[in-house]
Amino acid sequence: MRVLTAVMLTLLLAGPALAQGVKPPAPTDPPKGPGEVETERSTDRAYKNSLRNIPDKPPADPWGGARTMDTPGSSSSAPAPSPAKKKRASSGGSTN
Repeated sequence: MRVLTAVMLTLLLAGPALAQGVKPPAPTDPPKGPGEVETERSTDRAYKNSLRNIPDKPPADPWGGARTMDTPGSSSSAPAPSPAKKKRASSGGSTN
């Protein structure tokens, strides 16, 4: 009985190890015919032409709105106006 158990244990452990080493050959694509080659070339040309039609994007300036738009030629002696200060609303019933 011990021998039979040892053989079964060996087969159970060796089975997955043997299955990992066997790999089927990778499928290869059949050669393309002349019509398929011409179709592929025309689609590539159409794709490249469509990329040329996309306008160039200007460089992004995420902080552009945070900077002032003063030009070096404009000499303004007055400082920029500061935003108006808000008054605090008094709380209606608390007096400390």
